[in-house]
Amino acid sequence: MTKCTADEAAAEAGDWAAVLDHTYESSSGTVRWGRLAPADGPPVVLLHGTPWSSFTWRAVARALAQTYRVHVWDMPGYGTSAKYQGQDVSLAAQGLIFSELLGHWGLGAGGAHLPAVLAHDFGGCVALRAHLLHGAEYGRLALVDPVALAPWGSPAYRLLGEQAEVFGQLPPALHEALVREYIRSASAHGLPRRVLDGLVAPWVGESGQGAFYRQIQQNDQRFTDEIEGRYGEIRPPVLVCWGTADTWIPVDRAHRLADMIPGARLRFVEGAGHLVQEDAPAELTAALADFLHVTAG
Repeated sequence: MTKCTADEAAAEAGDWAAVLDHTYESSSGTVRWGRLAPADGPPVVLLHGTPWSSFTWRAVARALAQTYRVHVWDMPGYGTSAKYQGQDVSLAAQGLIFSELLGHWGLGAGGAHLPAVLAHDFGGCVALRAHLLHGAEYGRLALVDPVALAPWGSPAYRLLGEQAEVFGQLPPALHEALVREYIRSASAHGLPRRVLDGLVAPWVGESGQGAFYRQIQQNDQRFTDEIEGRYGEIRPPVLVCWGTADTWIPVDRAHRLADMIPGARLRFVEGAGHLVQEDAPAELTAALADFLHVTAG
């Protein structure tokens, strides 16, 4: 890795971190969040998955911010938000915190506008739990390669969770190599080095290494089992969007999920892997913008 590439990676990550210039004190620690202009635009909220952060949404967020008031946040235990031993970063905790954060922003019930929520990976489960269990209201909901249907969790994912204490003691260099390969496998096309570095950075160092295995250890299929039977209750317009080359969550889940949600639209991003935002940012942005425009009208 050349010095120039390292500097570029650090600059890109630093530029995005600067966007998260607000904090919210949650029951699971400090949440870093940001809002992209225009201030009077219709509200859109972006939810990341694991092992990601809002960094994965940076291109889509900046594009949508030409029209929409875009809210981004790093969930507790992820990205630039708080990470600490004993922290509750489960999907149950994240769903509750998201519903509270919407209230903090003045969005949803009692607010002037219902937000459009765009959620990727386990952010989909977080958004669904907030809606179905905690009464969060949305104007529309897009689920991008979401964690929503059983079974989920690869054998490698389950092993990391079951042996979190063991993997947490890996020498830092071996831990970083493991994280790099894990993240790399989410892309169908391969990730530029500067992007890969930006995605790996939150998970290295003493606090990052512990946080990486903690979030895997705490997440379990029971958090989707609790809500899967209620998808027929969802009333906002829903878009189910999926990368056709997703090796983490098979594309057949897209059809199953869309069939369970009344009136859900289905859209595929050809050739994109699980990390659709990196594999096909332009195509994904176009699909989401089209969904927002049509349903807003």
